[in-house]
Amino acid sequence: MSRKRKQYSAQFKAKVAIEAIRGQKTTAELASQYEIHPKMINNWKRDLLDKASELFDSGKTTNHVQAETQAQIDELYRQVGQLTVERDFLAKCSAQLGLPAEKSW
Repeated sequence: MSRKRKQYSAQFKAKVAIEAIRGQKTTAELASQYEIHPKMINNWKRDLLDKASELFDSGKTTNHVQAETQAQIDELYRQVGQLTVERDFLAKCSAQLGLPAEKSW
């Protein structure tokens, strides 16, 4: 029988990592208090310190990414509209020529 791995929420990880950064308790004390391995606390602490700068940069990069994504969506809508007009035009022309109107779409 396999044991299921325990999943920890982001809030819990942040709480434990912040306590570890404060240094009021050792990693071993925190590990015994929360019943987790000290290595996990060190990993969460390192992740928090590495990604802390992204917290303050997120507004700038998010707006840029959203604008870029919106531009791609607009371009795709334009292409779909153009292809629809071309398809309708070709269907109309083929009907005028007496070709069978097979709508596979």
